[in-house]
Amino acid sequence: MTADPTDDAPEVLVLRQNIHGIPPSEYVDALRERLPDREVGYAATPDEERELLPHARVVAGFSIDEADLDRAENLELFACSFAGVDHLPIDAFRDHGVAVTNASGVHGPNIGEYALGAILTFTREFLESRRRQRRREWRSHRTHELADSTVAVVGMGPIGESVVQRLDGFDVDTVGVRYTPEKDGPTDEVYEYDDIAEAVADAAYVVLACPLTDATEHLIDGEVFQTMPTDAVLVNAARGGVVHTGDLVDALRSNSIRGAALDVTDPEPLPEDHELWTFENVLITPHNAGHTPNYFQRLADIVAEAVDTADERGEWTDLPNQVV
Repeated sequence: MTADPTDDAPEVLVLRQNIHGIPPSEYVDALRERLPDREVGYAATPDEERELLPHARVVAGFSIDEADLDRAENLELFACSFAGVDHLPIDAFRDHGVAVTNASGVHGPNIGEYALGAILTFTREFLESRRRQRRREWRSHRTHELADSTVAVVGMGPIGESVVQRLDGFDVDTVGVRYTPEKDGPTDEVYEYDDIAEAVADAAYVVLACPLTDATEHLIDGEVFQTMPTDAVLVNAARGGVVHTGDLVDALRSNSIRGAALDVTDPEPLPEDHELWTFENVLITPHNAGHTPNYFQRLADIVAEAVDTADERGEWTDLPNQVV
């Protein structure tokens, strides 16, 4: 039996969430702007979640458990705020006939810009310039050019494609590495994960933009570092576990590679006494490559498009970003 929604109960309900320090009210406002004919509400407390969940047709948030699904009698779509959905009770969603979408692609522009910024930082040796500035030392130093170099991008999802798109115009050769190379991609060449060493053999920059899976855990290890050119730079905007941290430290200590830009580490957060903090040729950022004010705007675009598509078709199938 389906619950009868009250007049003031929101049809679209945003659950409690805190992403990149952006207030969730911005997510609610963005959804209201895109779905002006629907009541959009925010459950700011557990009591409000319990009260409003049975009436909502669309719920947006990090997660929802099986007990909540049993109570969400009107629910037709759960819009996950994460790209990964392995934390969700997928079978339970199927059993309840609830569609699920993810946030794949929401980080493409911001992490793409992070990767490009990291590449240009090492190309123009801004870290060295900064060190000399702090010493008030006006002394020239050698820099590099990005043109005519090779950039390998590991992971050809929305983030990897965004990196390649932003490299267009820099006159570089691009190499893509993906789980299914037969899907091809926007790069000049495409390799599979098993051929990672061959893919990075000529790369001046290796950008990691892949998920952490059984296939990618410690994908970048000592063998790969030995294959990379000695003037190569690693940019990790994926997950810390994609890189074998001990092998990375060894490669940096022995000058097997020129440097690294790390937005993610393993372990994370990086302990204060970890050796990686001490290398002058390492740029460390606190997992904030995706931290920009436009996150909820892009997330709202995904949800609104899914709702509009379902309205047009009369069913919650074949939606943008649908995973269930």
